Amino acid sequence: MILNKVLYHSVTVFDLITAALILIIAAVIAKVLSLYLRRFLKERIAKEHLEIIAKVVSYSIIVIALLMVLPILGVRLSGLLVAGGIVGLTIGFASQSIIGNLISGIFLMIERPVKIGNSVDIDGTTGIVEDISIIATTLRTFDGLYVRLPNQNVFTSKITNFVANVARRFQYVVGIRYSDDADKSLAIIKNLIEEHPLALKNPEPQAFVDNLGDNAVNIIVWIWSPATEWYGVKMELLWKIKQALEKEGIEIAFPQRVVWFANELRGWEGKRTEPRHPNLGENA
Repeated sequence: MILNKVLYHSVTVFDLITAALILIIAAVIAKVLSLYLRRFLKERIAKEHLEIIAKVVSYSIIVIALLMVLPILGVRLSGLLVAGGIVGLTIGFASQSIIGNLISGIFLMIERPVKIGNSVDIDGTTGIVEDISIIATTLRTFDGLYVRLPNQNVFTSKITNFVANVARRFQYVVGIRYSDDADKSLAIIKNLIEEHPLALKNPEPQAFVDNLGDNAVNIIVWIWSPATEWYGVKMELLWKIKQALEKEGIEIAFPQRVVWFANELRGWEGKRTEPRHPNLGENA
């Protein structure tokens, strides 16, 4: 029978057909799985990152199929495994961090705690995300420096995303003098917030007297603005509040201290008179 015909060594025509079928089926599975991944993750990760993941999955399936086919074709893997094992251990130790970064990069792309363009703080490094590759994440700090962070560090670190929420709150502490009108100051501040187009009405802004300090009546001001505009709004409103208060004669309080000089203290003490006992005469 032709299927049992030996081609070389102990490999028959049937073995050759079986190997070919395994490779064809693996290729079909790899193609279908790649298409499924592209559709499922299309809205979750960037296109360039999606292509990398799809290729990694596809090539992995083909490699597994090849490992299954080689014994059928008479290629013994024992010798290759022994030689490859030593090389594999050496490469494994050398590439341990690379594999960790690769896996972490895949999880970052799926979970998406940060996106390109976000303002973030990653383990103490603050800046704007410029790139998220399969191995590392690149930040541009607010000083204009580019910092490359391995994905393994990013994935296991505390991440603060400043713009993940559409709104962000900032606050002021405005200290006015005790002689100034606190109600009038609050009215001026609230009116300025109400007039600013980027100060959000919901969540509602707040301005209230927080405490009576040593040198000032401290007013706390909470304002919400779009996360992408908060810094500009914060700087602008702070200056407007200062100008508006000063225009109405309300001054920002500053620390004050009362100082007594030694000569004045002695003069004051010399003027003091001790109280007389009611039962004692002048000579007592």
